[in-house]
Order: sequence, then C-alpha cells, then structure tokens
Amino acid sequence: MNPFDDTYFMRQALAEARAAAAEGEVPVGAVIVCNERIIARAHNQTERLNDTTAHAEMLAITAATSALGAKYLTECTLYVTVEPCVMCAGAIGWSQLKKVVFGTPDEKRGYQQYAPKAFHPKTEVIQGLMEEECAQEMKLFFLQRRK
Repeated sequence: MNPFDDTYFMRQALAEARAAAAEGEVPVGAVIVCNERIIARAHNQTERLNDTTAHAEMLAITAATSALGAKYLTECTLYVTVEPCVMCAGAIGWSQLKKVVFGTPDEKRGYQQYAPKAFHPKTEVIQGLMEEECAQEMKLFFLQRRK
C-alpha cells in the first residue's frame, strides 16, 4: 500500500489551512504534487499580502511552476481543502493540472456554480475527499470570528 495517497496529501493541505487560520486568514490550504512529491504548498494570504488574489491555489500554482521551471503542470495534482473559486479555477485551467482533489464544496463562491468548464478538459476532478474535516475548519474559523 502506498503511504502517499490522496488522503495523505489532503492532510498536508489541511495543515496549510490550519496555518492560515492561525494567521487570521480564511482557512484554505493547498499542496501540489508531482511524482508523489510535494513541490508546492500554500495557504490563503489575502490579509497578510493585502491582495485579494493571494488564494492558496494561486500561490501554490506560482510556486509549482517556479519549482518545475515550466508554465504547465500537466503531470501534477492539486489538493485543496475547499472547492476553488472562479479565479482559481481559471488559473487551474490555464496551468493544465492533471488532477484536482478538493475537500468541501463552496456553495457561495465555488467554480462549479459559475464556471463549471473552467478546468482543462483533461483535468480529472475528485471532490469530497475528507469533506467533513475540511468543512469543520471553515465552520470553526467563522464561528470564532463572529464571537
């Protein structure tokens, strides 16, 4: 059995989400994997960078393309705790990621509602991996903010 499976990598993305929450950021975490190795990890940094585009997926894509020295990520998988937004879905499509695995859906801002065809046609999508844990991070974060 391979210890580096989808669940292992989603746990790594969850660790990034928790790091975001600890910094007061919306807890979304992402990792990009190539050949069973994490080549990029990121979490939301919109508050820290004062940049609305500093989503976990965007930062991870930038780091992964830099790590590979290539603009396309055709042999890579993105693991992200929350369904990507339209902006991130566009970047995922342009980077031609091979596979996207996300935890919890985002019914308010998720790409599936607004741009379901944003990804590259060959991109495999797996949704709902560790959905409960990913959703719980978001719920806890917003409960604490409302106190």
